[in-house]
Amino acid sequence: QVRLVESGGGLVQAGGSLRLSCAASGRTFSDYDMGWYRQGPGKEREVVACVRWWGSTYYVDSVKGRFTISRDNAKNTVYLQMNSLKPEDTAIYYCNFVGARSSENYWGQGTQVTVSS
Repeated sequence: QVRLVESGGGLVQAGGSLRLSCAASGRTFSDYDMGWYRQGPGKEREVVACVRWWGSTYYVDSVKGRFTISRDNAKNTVYLQMNSLKPEDTAIYYCNFVGARSSENYWGQGTQVTVSS
């Protein structure tokens, strides 16, 4: 059974940093695209960043230059380093794994990030 477990969320002051981790189990994910999404209060879920199975990355404009996504295939883990955090980054952050050659799609349970002003 596939399971994704996020960690690293919390409360931080504006300008601070957090590192989110999402560890997967149940199979290997080297051929999966991995991403982070977030859903803020009263907002729809949006993609924050993703890293394709071959390493190409994408960031939403609002986090470019502040967030960095990375993956460790040996550990089945994707990370999101978040620097220079802003109150508008406050949201529940979810990791997502999508099979590059299949329709398999897995979500984590979410981790709360709160940035105080």
